[in-house]
Amino acid sequence: MTPLAKFFNIDADATLKGIMHKNNIIKRSIIAYMAVNGDCILSELTRELHISVPTMTKLVQELVDDHIVIDLGKVETPGGRRPNVFGLANSAIYFIGINVGRDHMAYVVTDLQNNVIHERMDTSFELVDRPQCLERICQNVESFVATCGIEREKILGVGVSIVGRVNPETGRSYKYFTSCEESLMEIIQKRIGIRVMLENDTRARCYAEYTTGKSKNESNVLYLHMGRGVAIGIVIDGKLYYGKNGFAGEFGHIPFFDNEIICGCGKKGCLETEVSGIAIEDKIVYLIRNGVNTCLREMYDRGETIHINDIIAAAQNDDNLAIELIEEAGEKVGKAVAFLINTFNPETVIVGGNLAMAGEYFMLPLKSSTNKYSLNLVYKDTKFRASKMTDSANAWGVAMLIRNKIIGL
Repeated sequence: MTPLAKFFNIDADATLKGIMHKNNIIKRSIIAYMAVNGDCILSELTRELHISVPTMTKLVQELVDDHIVIDLGKVETPGGRRPNVFGLANSAIYFIGINVGRDHMAYVVTDLQNNVIHERMDTSFELVDRPQCLERICQNVESFVATCGIEREKILGVGVSIVGRVNPETGRSYKYFTSCEESLMEIIQKRIGIRVMLENDTRARCYAEYTTGKSKNESNVLYLHMGRGVAIGIVIDGKLYYGKNGFAGEFGHIPFFDNEIICGCGKKGCLETEVSGIAIEDKIVYLIRNGVNTCLREMYDRGETIHINDIIAAAQNDDNLAIELIEEAGEKVGKAVAFLINTFNPETVIVGGNLAMAGEYFMLPLKSSTNKYSLNLVYKDTKFRASKMTDSANAWGVAMLIRNKIIGL
């Protein structure tokens, strides 16, 4: 039996020559086809992959012997010989997705067909740019790999998503742990001995949102993440758009306002300075200090930090100030989204992050403002929907992405 990790290891495969190398490529194509299209018969595989019947029969049988593909028996047909149906053995190969958030780490295990079979959340984690935090990330990843209930040799890849600018090709974060000579991907990969992929958190969630919620006609989608920061994920022709170095999607740093507020990026007037969760938190604290009434005053008087989720909860309990600030953010970001609508002409805009949980308090002014400032010809064909995915969506998305990279999708 061929060890699965070796079978999918590109470096090891590169040492193979001739017919063995060619057969390994065909096998990965078979697995990729089944992963996308589901169960199929041999004649379908030979037709779609342009491989002869004898070669396809031999290679599929080898995949069955390796317990990667299973023979599901014969299928009923109108007449003639009944062909056998083959499908992926989901219990043969697994992938892990891990999201390193600002205030949590989320973990999932997925099978070959992207089903989540195990997930875990660690809310005691806090992301800071210090060596001690990097060590904790590595320890947490090691611990999850060891305790997730999956045999190590069946885990073919670990995807890690993290906030901030990320280059997936180099595996380097340009916001956290930048003083390390090795990339974050290389550091984690050495610790666990499993292939690792590093991805931006918004892009990972965008892919999860797109993959799980798309209709047949959706191939151009924008994911707008309205959390404590603001960012977008872009899907063009069914593929994530990265830009030259993987930094596409820094929507929150468009110089949209003529103000003197310094953004976290060091520049003034960025979209984030007015509409992000952090901006709304700062505004409500300023207004409370200046005597504006709100049910959150008690939290402020107790010296507690007011989080965007507290403001959303206050709005849902009819707090006028909280509602006003959320609606104002929706209206302002809607004007910026109109620019995206006119530029990309997407089928769908998906809105996620903390502010999406405010429901119509945020979505109505966003859509109304987008409609006002975008071209009607473009806007009328664009659908909006709020995300319904959980906090583990980022981890799920990056697990899908490492799976696609390994099996060649």
